[in-house]
Amino acid sequence: MYYASGQMAAQLQEKLQSEVTKYQQVQKDISNSMSARQKLEAQLTENNIVKEELAVLDDSNTVYKLIGPVLVKQDLEEAKATVDKRLQYINGEIKRYETLLKDMEQTSEQQRATLTKLQQEYQRAQGKAPVKA
Repeated sequence: MYYASGQMAAQLQEKLQSEVTKYQQVQKDISNSMSARQKLEAQLTENNIVKEELAVLDDSNTVYKLIGPVLVKQDLEEAKATVDKRLQYINGEIKRYETLLKDMEQTSEQQRATLTKLQQEYQRAQGKAPVKA
């Protein structure tokens, strides 16, 4: 019985390419999630500034909200409540992305280990000549 190392190497190469594609997708997902998280951080900073500005106002000040191309008068307390809700939402999304990124990084590490193992198997398979059993 003969074992064809060329066939084994071809199968390993195919599997290796499949795993590389998966790894690349995980890296792309990590990059997209990091970008989304950075946008949330910018929104968090912006909303904290708005909250600080609203905190120094009193009922004698007029607050406007931009709705489309129109500025609409808004109650101060309503504006404060809206900003607080927005901050809660943004903080929740940031936590969600942190968890998601941790999970993706673990997946990436596992994928990297799988790739390393497959590369070693592929190199061994390429170096072997047909063997009689």
